[in-house]
Amino acid sequence: MQYEIQGGNLPVVICNLNAGEQIITENGAMSWMSPNMKMETVGGGVGKMFGRAFSGEAMFQNVYTAQGGPGMIAMASSFPGSIRAFEITPGNGMILQKTAFLASEVGVKMSVYFRKNLGAGIFGGEGFIMQKISGNGICFAEFDGHVVEYNLSAGQQIVIDTGNLAGMSESCTMEIQSVPGLKNKLLGGEGFFNTVVTGPGRVWLQTMPISSVAGAISGYIVRNN
Repeated sequence: MQYEIQGGNLPVVICNLNAGEQIITENGAMSWMSPNMKMETVGGGVGKMFGRAFSGEAMFQNVYTAQGGPGMIAMASSFPGSIRAFEITPGNGMILQKTAFLASEVGVKMSVYFRKNLGAGIFGGEGFIMQKISGNGICFAEFDGHVVEYNLSAGQQIVIDTGNLAGMSESCTMEIQSVPGLKNKLLGGEGFFNTVVTGPGRVWLQTMPISSVAGAISGYIVRNN
């Protein structure tokens, strides 16, 4: 499979498949395709279906196959931001925010990821459940806004505001850190908690979480009604 990501901050990934090659997409992700792409909707068992639902995705996925020759399929992001391609190999998986999975080669698996720290799940900004991407192949993920990447060495940490954590290597660990001082908590405007990610591994941060955009829009609507 060959692919190209176009569109800047309104991105689309265009994949060109050889005859017989397949790609898995999130339900409703296909934007356009060549006529010889055959679609089959799959669930993969009750456990996997509910796992996808808990992690923010639809219970069913679509498998597209190029039949009779090379095929083309395109998937656009559902929100202004970025589409990133990740090479997934055994032992080199990803932890992603909910709803990040867009599409992948058939050797990639998406499952539910429970944050081990209950505090991280409740206060971390993206809920108790995230997505774990494992297996072997290319995975496409969509993030909100511009993406900044950091490569953390062993023990190195980064403190992240709620909602800005888009993804991290599965080798990283995550915990919740309380903002120090009652005055800072109540008057600082940054909330009560931050997310702390510890290396080794890579971290992807998004500049425009959809939750923040929704909050800003709702506040504007309230003020003008």
